[in-house]
Amino acid sequence: MNSLKSLLNTALTGWVIFLCALCKLAAEEPWQDALGQMPLVERVTQLNRTNCVDLVLRSFQSNSVVKALIFMPGATDELYMFHRAQASLAPGSPSLFDAVAALTNQTLVHATFHPPFLLLHTDEDMLEPLIEITHPATVERLKKARLASHVLCNDRDWDFVQPILRQTLKVGLRPWRNSFDSWHFYRHSFAAWNLNGWEALEAAALAGKTKFAVRRRQVIFTVDSRVGAIPKLDAFPR
Repeated sequence: MNSLKSLLNTALTGWVIFLCALCKLAAEEPWQDALGQMPLVERVTQLNRTNCVDLVLRSFQSNSVVKALIFMPGATDELYMFHRAQASLAPGSPSLFDAVAALTNQTLVHATFHPPFLLLHTDEDMLEPLIEITHPATVERLKKARLASHVLCNDRDWDFVQPILRQTLKVGLRPWRNSFDSWHFYRHSFAAWNLNGWEALEAAALAGKTKFAVRRRQVIFTVDSRVGAIPKLDAFPR
């Protein structure tokens, strides 16, 4: 009887250990593992306004978890406007995840996985795109469209992004190129792989601080005036 009890206790302990291991795996962020498999395309010791966006975007590879890596306006402001974002990297062969972790640990930039996008942002960025839909059938058509397998926009304005979207989505996409209506859009910084048309619109809106309305065979982008919390400098990582 005692040997049977001991055997049952051993089996139960084994199951507990197994379940704990499963819980630990489930708790890990899958995007972290995906980016951990991506080496940086150049070896640097510091991320700053001269190299950060370019290096991170060029290092982002196709994978099954994250379809786009997006620098939102708050993050690019930290680099280009305020010149506050600098992050040191450990020597060796750092991965893209190491670079993202350095940014989030040493600057006001946060990383949030908003499937299928990884958003690099600050507290002032709104992480949900603002979308108005008045023609659902057009939305379904957009979801079936496929963008080019790889798109990389590094500090690109709407006049660069608009033709890429319009050519693929086959809808009227406003503002038109060279229109005054896009002058207050943020410049776009994102890298993407294998997006469908709807995901491409969302990525453009998140990167450019814009919202969009879907009408019959037409998509109209306008400025998104929402603002979140202003980053607090007294909480700046040291």
